[in-house]
Amino acid sequence: MQRKLSVKLYLSIIATGLTAFCGVLIETAMNVTYPTLMAQFSVNTATIQWLTTAYLLVVAVFVPLSSFLKQRFTIKQLFVFAASLFIVGLLICTFTNHFGTLLLGRIIQGFGTGVALPLMFNIILEQAPIEKLGFFMGIGTLVTAVAPALGPTYGGLLVETNWHLIFGLLLVVMVIAFTLGIYAIRQVTPTKKVRLDWPSWISIALVFVGLILGLNSLSTSIPMTGIYLVIAVISLIIFISRSLKIANPLIKISVFKNQSFTLHLISFLLFQVINVGAAFVLPNYLQIVNHVSPVNAGLLLLPGAAIGAILAPFGGRMYDAFGIRKPAYIGLTCQFLGVVLLFALSATANIWMILLGYVLVMPGPGFTMGNTMTNGLAQIPQNENADGNAIFNTLQQFAGAFGTSIASLVMSVAQNKSNYASSTAIGAQHVFFIMIIFVVINTVSLLRGLKFAKE
Repeated sequence: MQRKLSVKLYLSIIATGLTAFCGVLIETAMNVTYPTLMAQFSVNTATIQWLTTAYLLVVAVFVPLSSFLKQRFTIKQLFVFAASLFIVGLLICTFTNHFGTLLLGRIIQGFGTGVALPLMFNIILEQAPIEKLGFFMGIGTLVTAVAPALGPTYGGLLVETNWHLIFGLLLVVMVIAFTLGIYAIRQVTPTKKVRLDWPSWISIALVFVGLILGLNSLSTSIPMTGIYLVIAVISLIIFISRSLKIANPLIKISVFKNQSFTLHLISFLLFQVINVGAAFVLPNYLQIVNHVSPVNAGLLLLPGAAIGAILAPFGGRMYDAFGIRKPAYIGLTCQFLGVVLLFALSATANIWMILLGYVLVMPGPGFTMGNTMTNGLAQIPQNENADGNAIFNTLQQFAGAFGTSIASLVMSVAQNKSNYASSTAIGAQHVFFIMIIFVVINTVSLLRGLKFAKE
């Protein structure tokens, strides 16, 4: 099949991209709403956290199905299903004033996002011209890397006016995306009547349920964390054992035999951990330590998020022109300098230095994250791209939950009520020290991945 640029290709990427963008954006947008929602619904932190935890669980359970769904149904059918569910979930959350109903709306949104998130990358990998692949994957990074960074700004701007608007404004975007998708999305590969391997799906679902619930219980109950992790490990063993035995596994884990692919994946996931972890720490830091409003906290993060958004397609163009090394070196260097600056100066509570540090952090995912996924998928045969895409998108959801959980745990351990602001600053500093370690591991992983990569 000859791949050609067309208006419909652009529109189909925009339609699926907007849907996935809304789904990822709202993950971190909820972080700044928790104090408001806790007061309105008279619930504690552990309860309100389920608005994000339940959402992530549903997304993580459904993303592994993407390879099976791509074979069984057309992209347009999947898009209509996902977008419709997401719109229903948004409608529920826009008009409800009951916590249980709000949680239901979030779960329905999770179903939509779990199906929608891999669609954009499947369209790009199947239909985008090879010489433009880096650019379009850079556009994809706007969704996977930049949307979490924009979330606190978006939520902070609206929560003091009316938190329902966080969902209501996205309804407008989703109606546009739905219309574009119905018109533009086309099918280029025939579907097949494959059967879903239920034991594999249940076991991989239990892996991510166990991991996410384990992470969320780290700060409250170590024994429960251990139980959840045991469930995850046993389920993972069952999943791997079954995948190696059956002819058509849910996800071809044989791709992990490719060392370069695996190292690219580790780097990609560490970018997400750092990205989401910073998006969690900084809004809380600015509100607690610097006593700024949620609106101003969101605005202070906007320049960094905007830079990441601008650089993502530019980094993709650099990949198309020069390969991955140049944008990777730039992105990794900027991220390292940014995290070191945040670590060194977080105890001083200077908001402008915090802003500068975040501006330096964001070229990391902007320049490098999408290119890392593109180059990683290039290391495996094209007929395994759907499996590789499913692995990247599935583990990315876990990486986001891991980044938030680690940041939350380290912050909460350091905080004490007698000196809340200064102890929060110390907790933030500890988080950024851990992020420095992650950046170093990320750099080593990517450089070793490039050493074994196909040129």
